Order: sequence, then structure tokens, then C-alpha cells
Amino acid sequence: QHMGNAIGIIRYQLRKGIMKGKYRVIVENRNIKYDFEIKRNITIIKGDSATGKTTLVDMIAEYYENGSDSGISLQCRRVCAVLEGRNWEVLLSAMHESIIFVDEGNGFVKSHEFAAAVQKSDNYYVLVCREALPMLPYSVTEIYGIRNSGKYGALQQVYNEMYRIYGGEDRGNQLCPDRVVVEDSNAGYEFFDAICRSRGIECIAAGGKSKIFRLLCAVKEGNVLVIADGAAFGCEMEKVMALAGKGSGIHLYLPESFEWLLLSSDIFKDKDLAHMLENTADYAASEIYGSWERFFTRVLVEITQGTYLAYAKESLNRAYLQGNIPEKVLREMEGITFHKSE
Repeated sequence: QHMGNAIGIIRYQLRKGIMKGKYRVIVENRNIKYDFEIKRNITIIKGDSATGKTTLVDMIAEYYENGSDSGISLQCRRVCAVLEGRNWEVLLSAMHESIIFVDEGNGFVKSHEFAAAVQKSDNYYVLVCREALPMLPYSVTEIYGIRNSGKYGALQQVYNEMYRIYGGEDRGNQLCPDRVVVEDSNAGYEFFDAICRSRGIECIAAGGKSKIFRLLCAVKEGNVLVIADGAAFGCEMEKVMALAGKGSGIHLYLPESFEWLLLSSDIFKDKDLAHMLENTADYAASEIYGSWERFFTRVLVEITQGTYLAYAKESLNRAYLQGNIPEKVLREMEGITFHKSE
């Protein structure tokens, strides 16, 4: 009953969140048509020159200025606009509940000021860039390249198996790590450190996603499993994946977040919660949550408040290490086994 009430409260509180859900964008002229869907507040489009990125942004800008007189057709349930120029802050202050496209030629896209504006905005953003944007918490699943086929263009995921293990030569077998690297030093690290210590496996707290790459560069041998929050790890993926090549011994497990992992396990059995997890885009309003990781933390805190499983991100409630709870969580990590050393 407590869980049902908590989920009901979350739903009520999120009614004011306008920019949530999935949005299909179709933009075309007589030469080319783009058709794609976005579902988070930050979407990244990567790719080299001549892949259609700038063409897409230019078409949206032209339609925004001239409408159907531009010879361009644009279909979307939200206004699509392009943000550019040195007066971007003034322009953005007048944009609400829209899908904002920004091309990499605008230097402000890499600034702290822009990152802060995005975090508290009620818009969705599609950012066209070749380089990573470390100021922003974007998901590994929302990094795309443009796939062109004749006159048609769509978005194709760059990293499209986020809940599987990356790296290594044989993905058909269970991974048994020799050491585990966990992104932060909070509740998630405390959980995996306890699991690893009980089974003779080294566990290291990276101290933040930006420090994982340097730590991995020092790895010389053995199977290393990196566990990080996929919901905000996008800016680190390219360089980390460069290390996690065939035969490297480096593997990635990128759930949305540790809180998502707990919520998705058999610890909590509730169909309303399951629906929320399967349809997160319909709940995680952009102006309330900078990333889905924050949303899952909020949900877990709300549904466990006042119970023996009361959750706090800063320090792990030891109840999560009792009974069969650890095994329920580990079963959710498909393809990975934490075994006792010989």
C-alpha cells in the first residue's frame, strides 16, 4: 500500500512537468526526408562532415523562419527551433516547451552557462557535435549518428546495447571480473564493495565518471568490470570504448543507474512501478530532472521512505546486503557473475 501511495504522489507531483514523453520529428524537402524520435531532454547527434547533421539543422532553422514558404515540411507535436549566435541566452529565455537544436559551430554549447541553462530548462535539446560535452549529463543510449539511405535520413544509435557487457573476446560466456571499478563512492560503491570483498574480488571507487578513463589506462591485466550510470555517462563513452576493444579485458556494464538496478530487481514487485520503469519518458519531466538517474533516485527514495529499505544515495542502508536481496540485484546483471576466488 505504501508503494502504491508513493507512486501516486510521484505521478501527481509530475503533472506540472510538461516536457516529458517521446516526440517524433519529421522534416523534409524535395531532396531529403529525416524521420526520428527523441525521448530525453538531451539527445546527441555525432558524425563526421557530410553526414547530414548540418543539413538537418539548417532545414529546421529555415522552416522556423519561413514556414511552408521555405519548401520544407516539418511535423512534430512540439515547436522545433534552432538556437545560435552570441545572444543565445536572450533567445533561450523566450523558448519554452520546445525542441531546441544546436549546431556544434556555436561555441557556447561547451560552456558552463549553457549546461546550467539546459539543466533547469523545460525544453528538449538536440545537440549536433563531434566532440564530447562533459558539462552535460547525457545518456549513452541517446548518442546517434545519421543514417542516410537515398533520400531518407534517420538516427542510428552509436552505442545500442547498453544493458549488455562491452569489451572482451567472448560475449557468449559469463564474465567473471578480477576487479570491479564503480563510478562513484556512494551507495552503489558500498553495495558492490561488500559483494566483491565477500568473494575475493577487488573493488575500486573511481570517484566520478571523468576519472574512469585515467584509472583504466593503468590497468595491465585481468578482467576489469566498469559499472557506471548509463543515464549520464555519454560524454565518457568514446574514449572509454577506445580502451575496451577486443582482448583488452575491459568490460562495461551501464545500467541507467544503481537506483534503476535496485528498482528493476525482484526486491520490489509492483505493476505500477514496472510500468513507470518501462515508460520512463512519460514521467521524467525535463524541467524537474537533469537526467533519468535523478528520476530513479527520486522514485526509490519515495517508495522506500519509512520502510526498512529506506534509501539514501550518500550511504547504503545495510538492509540491501541482508538475506536474498543481494542475489536478486545480481540476477538483474545479465552476463555477469561475481564468483569466489579459488
